[in-house]
This record gives sequence, C-alpha cells and structure tokens, in this order.
Amino acid sequence: MSANEAEIIRQCRAGDSSGFDLLVREHYTRAYNTAFRMLGDADSAADATQAAFVRAFCSLGSFRGDSSFSTWLYRIVANVCLDELRESARQPTSLTLVTDDDEGPQERSIPDQAADPAREATRHERQALVHQALQRLAPEHRIVLVLYDLNGFSYQEVADALNMPLGTVKSRLSRARNALKEELKPHLELFEP
Repeated sequence: MSANEAEIIRQCRAGDSSGFDLLVREHYTRAYNTAFRMLGDADSAADATQAAFVRAFCSLGSFRGDSSFSTWLYRIVANVCLDELRESARQPTSLTLVTDDDEGPQERSIPDQAADPAREATRHERQALVHQALQRLAPEHRIVLVLYDLNGFSYQEVADALNMPLGTVKSRLSRARNALKEELKPHLELFEP
C-alpha cells in the first residue's frame, strides 16, 4: 500500500470521508470491470461495484493493511459478485424488460452487429463467445480467471483477494483455463491466427 493511500485511509478512519472519493476514482474502473466479467451484465456490475464500495467504506475500520487496499477491495468485489450469482441462480431471468417510463414492459433487445465490418464483427463475436463461455464456468473458476488473466493480478494477489492458499489459486486457474478451452472448443476457428 502506498504511503498516500495509507494516509487517505487513516483520514477516512478519523472521520474525513472525502478521501474515500479518491480511492473510488482510482479503483472504480477495475472494480467495475471485475464485476462485469463476473456477472455478465452492465447494470448488475454497476450495482455490485457500488455495493462493494459501500461495504468497503463501512468496513474500513477493519482493514488491517496486511495487503494492499486494492487486494482487499477486490476480495469485497468478488464476494459481492459471488453473492449475486448465488442469488440470481435462484431467480429466473425474464425476457421482458421493465422500464420506469410509461411505455410498459418491452422485449429485451439484442444488439445487431451485422452492420459492422467483417473484422470488427469477428472481434465482437470472439469477445461475446469468451464472455458467454466465462458465464458458463463455475463462479470459483470464473473469479480466478477474471482476477489473474483479465485483471493482471499476481498469484499472490489473487490468493489474498480470495483468501485462499496459493496452491489452490494455481490449481483452480489451471482447471478454469481447461474449462474455458472446452467451452470455446466448438468455436476454435475464430481464435486461430
């Protein structure tokens, strides 16, 4: 943890919450991206990111500083996302989108990517396939892939963020990569150079 970050946290603990805004600005994008990759939905990711920052703010007094603030925060983000995934597994997904306006319920729209040039369409298709494949992985596999491969955390940072032994992180990451490879096997032609 940087000296500046430690000072901001000290000030927040002393009652000056304005410094927490700096921490939010510094970590929001990566926290949101982590949540989005875990949950697969922009609105859910935004809600989870906000919930994670609220939890972090409320729990700042229990932050011991054994790891960096970001590692501690991503543990909270991961826990919020895992809670959300457990809850959503119990809830059916509707194809009807309910809006706050007077138009009433509407069908969910699926973006049409047919108008894009061929290369851009292929890139979007690859991204969509990887995103969908990630969503089909078990949450404990998905989180290690997101943190290590997509967010660039070290093995130790992932272990700290998920509060698990280093060997468990490595074995889960290996199993997660194999599972992702299996999910993408029918589409390998899109991933060849």
